[in-house]
Amino acid sequence: MRIAVSGLGVVSALGVGVERNFAALAAEQTGVSPAPSLLETSHRLPVGELQLTNEELHALCGVPFSEHLSRTALLGLLAVREAMKDARLPQGLRVGLVSATSVGGMDLTEHFFRSFVEDDTTGRLRDVKMHDCAASTEVIATYCGIKGYRTTISTACSSSANAILLGMKLLRHHLLDAVVVGGTDALSAFTLNGFQSLMILDSEPSRPFDASRRGLNLGEGAGYVVLQREGELSHEPYCYVAGAANSNDAHHQTASSEEGEGAYRAMLGALQAGGVAPSEVDYINVHGTGTGNNDLSEGRAMCRLFGDEMPLFSSTKGFTGHTLAAAGGIEAVFSVLSIARGVVYANLRFREPIPEHGLCPVAHHRTACEIRTVLSNSFGFGGNCSSVLFTK
Repeated sequence: MRIAVSGLGVVSALGVGVERNFAALAAEQTGVSPAPSLLETSHRLPVGELQLTNEELHALCGVPFSEHLSRTALLGLLAVREAMKDARLPQGLRVGLVSATSVGGMDLTEHFFRSFVEDDTTGRLRDVKMHDCAASTEVIATYCGIKGYRTTISTACSSSANAILLGMKLLRHHLLDAVVVGGTDALSAFTLNGFQSLMILDSEPSRPFDASRRGLNLGEGAGYVVLQREGELSHEPYCYVAGAANSNDAHHQTASSEEGEGAYRAMLGALQAGGVAPSEVDYINVHGTGTGNNDLSEGRAMCRLFGDEMPLFSSTKGFTGHTLAAAGGIEAVFSVLSIARGVVYANLRFREPIPEHGLCPVAHHRTACEIRTVLSNSFGFGGNCSSVLFTK
């Protein structure tokens, strides 16, 4: 049984919607700004921030501002609506939602905390009603009319990839007829502070897989794809999800193992699940955060798996920033478009390969490519590593 991708939806610092995101990627125009302009923080660090206020997002979603939804929920709602419209799902299907997030409603909780920390008898409780990760999933399902199975996944940066993995299982076991899978995360001061304390944020725009890399830039956004069983679609699919795998190198709370054991096992598992040999992979949308640890570890895992037959690869985080739980969903959309439109994206700001493995990503946008097989990597904290394999 093949699982088809029938709909796409995405929101990122590049803009709202698939076409706006794709146009920015093709033009090599980054969405990473020098510092936050909407987020309330004292940090002056580059971020991938969508230039729309929460009030503007409410209006775009058609939801009254008085509903006071979290930014995470609003971003997800926009992307899911686009994906479902694109899929053109007929009436009567059992439709589910598997949504990933790590930030949850933290953007609103911060407002409550500022008052509460000064006086524990104050604070507006409506600012914490969406704190739980599942709250955004319920809001998205409600406003999108998704009444079937729905659940929330939070496994750090691998969350959306794991949502895709679960969605495939739900279809294969005939528990649903269609499932919307992906993730959403908004910027918050809490997240920025946390990553700054880990000393892995770059004070300049990130340079994934470059010898001079010094860290990542955080971003926000949402990306979702609609999955259906082959033969049950109302139109030609974009491509297929041939396989996916999750592994854990159990090495460290936040760092990947030096040899990339988890990354290697995730990529190998996805290829084996899809019955695809390493030599058949045309492009890898790498996790590529721009940190010293990730890019060295991921590169070593790639060298171990692909050897001298290294596929084309690039990181798109230079465009969007690292969107945490949403990264795998956004990059799944980009991976599907790579197959559907025959393109390979630029790895922005690459100049010099990492000496330890010498790998060179694609530096500039390529068109008219024959892309039949794409591997999308999402590697998270705690060693939680997932890879998704898309095929034509």
